[in-house]
Amino acid sequence: MLRLNCPFCGLRDQAEFSFGGENHRLRPPNPDQANDAEWAEYQFYRVNPKGLQFERWVHRFGCRQWFNVVRDTVTHEIVEICRIGEQPETALPEEGAQK
Repeated sequence: MLRLNCPFCGLRDQAEFSFGGENHRLRPPNPDQANDAEWAEYQFYRVNPKGLQFERWVHRFGCRQWFNVVRDTVTHEIVEICRIGEQPETALPEEGAQK
């Protein structure tokens, strides 16, 4: 089980949280003019990287606050946690770079 350090409540078991998906996904720039392929790309396709991934989590059975997590998808190590709106110190690896 993962243990997440909620930026509002402190260290808690993963069972108290819900995964909210990849972070920093951008909606189509002109939603009214977006075609089905653009909406499908936004809604359904994920990068699923091997290595660092920026994620959104919510403390469902606690403070109910959303926050950002940088997690290694290979080791499940939590690299960094920060509040929504805060800039993480961790940078994503260059596209195509292998760990």
